[in-house]
Amino acid sequence: MSDLHLRRGRLFDPASGLDREGDVILREGRIAALGKGLATPAGAVVVDARDLLLVPGLVDLHVHLREPGEEYKEDIRSGTAAAAAGGFAAVCSMPNTKPPNDCRSVTELILARAREAGLARVYPVGAISKGLEGKTLADIGDLAEAGCVAITDDGRPVMSALVMRRAMEYARSFGLTVTQHAEDLDLSGKGSMNEGAASTRAGLRGQPAQAEEVIVARDIALAELTGARYHVAHLSTAAALARVREAKSRGLPVTCEVTPHHLTLTDEACTGYDTSTKVNPPLRTPADIEALIEALAEGTIDAIATDHAPHSSVEKELEFDEAAFGMIGLETALPLVLSLVVSGKLSLGRAIECLTSRAARVYGLSGGTLAEGAPGDVTAIDLARRWTYDPSRGKSKSANSPFAGRELVGMAVLTVVAGRVVHDTLSAVGR
Repeated sequence: MSDLHLRRGRLFDPASGLDREGDVILREGRIAALGKGLATPAGAVVVDARDLLLVPGLVDLHVHLREPGEEYKEDIRSGTAAAAAGGFAAVCSMPNTKPPNDCRSVTELILARAREAGLARVYPVGAISKGLEGKTLADIGDLAEAGCVAITDDGRPVMSALVMRRAMEYARSFGLTVTQHAEDLDLSGKGSMNEGAASTRAGLRGQPAQAEEVIVARDIALAELTGARYHVAHLSTAAALARVREAKSRGLPVTCEVTPHHLTLTDEACTGYDTSTKVNPPLRTPADIEALIEALAEGTIDAIATDHAPHSSVEKELEFDEAAFGMIGLETALPLVLSLVVSGKLSLGRAIECLTSRAARVYGLSGGTLAEGAPGDVTAIDLARRWTYDPSRGKSKSANSPFAGRELVGMAVLTVVAGRVVHDTLSAVGR
């Protein structure tokens, strides 16, 4: 592998307080040197990074790669290609595959396919329960040994408090974080969007915000009981956020993530019956969005994660109530987050931090920083690049996005993983 020399970019790493013009040299998969006017090593590939923001490779804690079992929606190669195109050097794959990732053999398959694709680091997240049924614990120790970085039954909540308690006890002993899809199924029922004025006008069944809050409150109590690390996936309501904030104020090991779509779309988007806006948890109210953005800005929210959930037209071209939940998001996440920076609602430092170092810290992942000796993962961002999103031309196999046709500002133009370029549009823009 040749050395890679990224020259004259704006080095930006909130984890180390770095913000200055300079170069990055990558060698043997790691960052070998940082500085201004560095000499180019013999035989190195040189990239002119003038006018580009050079940040640590982005980290996504929550993606659905669909392999094994639903490769017609996405597979590990197409999903990691979409990740690289969006600037993500590392992604955490959810276990609701077919069969689910509830045993060593599935974990090992995912890791093998990721190595074959060679486009992004894939960190498997194992199941809490066998078959994602919420009844009998999976072999958590075996999953950890096989390479899982956390456990969750994402796609479904763990409804049993006793099962959740036992999961936390086992996870703590193996150093894993327990992640919850926070939804009380008895309260959410068959709701297909947020319960409120918008759902009433649309004539659609709604899920109350309390369906999320109730589970978060219960799980925080269990985290306090067991001492386990607890992470709330795709948090979406001000009420649940208040529970997390209070838990953090007491020093409990509680973290949370938020998605770009929950930061930029309200439940009004569902009133047009576009099934690409049907997600779980559902899009919420303007008041919820305001609370989430404020919490992100102040540091209560730890990470921004996409919840990239590809579906084919078979699952989406149905009546709203019958369509599958989920939207794709790997290729639009960065510009959507940057739109909050442009509007002054979020600092650039906080935005990048929640996409890199703080996200990596939740599961104890390597990377997320620009420092000598760190993994050679770098994303180059053109903050001024304007482009129109067309999911049919993206890397994902699926196109279920409500952002189709939207003009976006900001693009990952180069993604480097372990010192190797895995995504490059610089030649396409004449650099």
